[in-house]
Amino acid sequence: MSEKHRFLPFKTGIVLGAGIGIAAGVCGTLYIKKHQNKKPDQILEQVKKAFLAEGPIEGSWIEHEAVFIDQVVQEAKAYSGGIVRYEDDELVVYGFLAEASTGTLLSIEQMEGSNL
Repeated sequence: MSEKHRFLPFKTGIVLGAGIGIAAGVCGTLYIKKHQNKKPDQILEQVKKAFLAEGPIEGSWIEHEAVFIDQVVQEAKAYSGGIVRYEDDELVVYGFLAEASTGTLLSIEQMEGSNL
């Protein structure tokens, strides 16, 4: 048996193992990115951008701890926050709830007694 043929299975095994390792790494990264929550500050920036399209805002906040909420189909995590803006020369406070994994706004409502 020549030297060339003796190491061929070894080289094939290394190439095969490296290929499987790379594929597993890519799949793992994609899975983690898909199931990872968005950062609360990113979500707040999205909400602020939407509110700024209608006029200036005075302040904003978001809770950095996601809470579980019951949706119709399944339970999900969400961040709560708020936006303060002037409307008709009065400060008005809006509260919002955004899904943690996608940043999708689930609800926006004017807070009771928010006219200061």
